[in-house]
Amino acid sequence: MIYVVDVNGHRYTVELRDGAAIVDGESHRASLQTVSGTPVRIVTVGDAVHRMVLRERASRGRYRLWLDGHRYEAEALDSRARAIRDMQASTGRQAGPAPLVAPMPGLIVQLRVKAGDTIAAGDGLVVMEAMKMENELRAVAAGRVRAVHVSAGTIVEKGALLVELE
Repeated sequence: MIYVVDVNGHRYTVELRDGAAIVDGESHRASLQTVSGTPVRIVTVGDAVHRMVLRERASRGRYRLWLDGHRYEAEALDSRARAIRDMQASTGRQAGPAPLVAPMPGLIVQLRVKAGDTIAAGDGLVVMEAMKMENELRAVAAGRVRAVHVSAGTIVEKGALLVELE
């Protein structure tokens, strides 16, 4: 099986075969032995023998390991899972504050910001009426108003973009 392994920011392609590990095209004799009842593993690569302590992290394939006393962050995924994760990362969300969207259908009663305004987390941006109640929609993060997409008196649906932030 072929794995794509990221260790402290460096990426390696590793293919495991009977008694061998092919790392980025270079073949090495390799073995892994578990020390019974402990998280310690004995890793042999060629003539070198290493003591490794392995701790699995929260997400699939992510590990924190100590090899000969040095700590490493590693992610080991088979080539298919790595390709999927890379595709997901390339279509990831934009950085910066999330835009303000209507949490429910309603009527925009008041705008408290305009394009170019600097805002702090918790600042009121829009007042909206829904089910005969006025709701003040606040910023969840500091930023700057890029654009306001509604005006007072506008009726909006749930999910409508109200204010764009940067």
